[in-house]
Amino acid sequence: MTAPFLPPARPSARAARSDSPWIRRWSGGAAPRFTLICLPHAGGSAGFYRPWAALLPPEVELLAIQYPGREDRFEDPEAVSMAELAAAVADSVAPLLDRPYALFGHSMGSAVAWELAHELRRRELPGPRRLFASGRAAPGTAVTGQLHRQNDDVLSAELVRLGGTSQEVLDDPGLRSLVFTAVRHDYRIIETYRPPERPPLSCPLHVLTGDTDPELGTERIRERAGGWADLTTARTEVRVFPGDHFYLTPSRREVVTTVLRRLDPSLTTGGPHTWPSTP
Repeated sequence: MTAPFLPPARPSARAARSDSPWIRRWSGGAAPRFTLICLPHAGGSAGFYRPWAALLPPEVELLAIQYPGREDRFEDPEAVSMAELAAAVADSVAPLLDRPYALFGHSMGSAVAWELAHELRRRELPGPRRLFASGRAAPGTAVTGQLHRQNDDVLSAELVRLGGTSQEVLDDPGLRSLVFTAVRHDYRIIETYRPPERPPLSCPLHVLTGDTDPELGTERIRERAGGWADLTTARTEVRVFPGDHFYLTPSRREVVTTVLRRLDPSLTTGGPHTWPSTP
């Protein structure tokens, strides 16, 4: 006896709304309660956050932003400014703000997250429950330079200083060229970025960094949480982890635990499982 014909399942309305080249989705149960939107560092990709998916409970849906000009978006036109980048990200996430959400940005991504929050507020869309700023001083106070105008040797030395880029990649001419193209473009955006004067946000701000991070170490963090405390009317919290600029990799579980506890303490203490899970 042949099985009855069943029409193909239709994607959920939410899945259809998240069908954007800007968004990568790797986690989330049938009915998540929270959304975590993650923005990568200069030269980084959405894949930087992919290991987080295994550490998140089904109550949290992870949406990682994929900037143009890298990986599967290598041929897509790049944003010419921070304002254009934030507006494009806002276009992609606007249909997905139907539940409480938080923004997490590392390094350049922290500035993108801050600009995104303001852009969403300008559009009168729901604001983030919390904003996590990692590895960079606040917009308007972070030290910038002209690295996007420098040659490959100078750029390579900067990547070595920050860590996070393997020597094998830097030694491979093909991979090196791809990485430098994305890095130089992102550095141009962040180094020419001049944040406008705007009212502070109203959500809590959580500043995360490594204790030996050359961009935002423990000394800089003492100054009004790296300047972030002046950008919200709500509470600002600081958490310092062991490690350098890319402390997130060796401290991944601890960072995810911090995010989950701030989103909702029950995410790490309630239910039949303990989160983050073991990847």
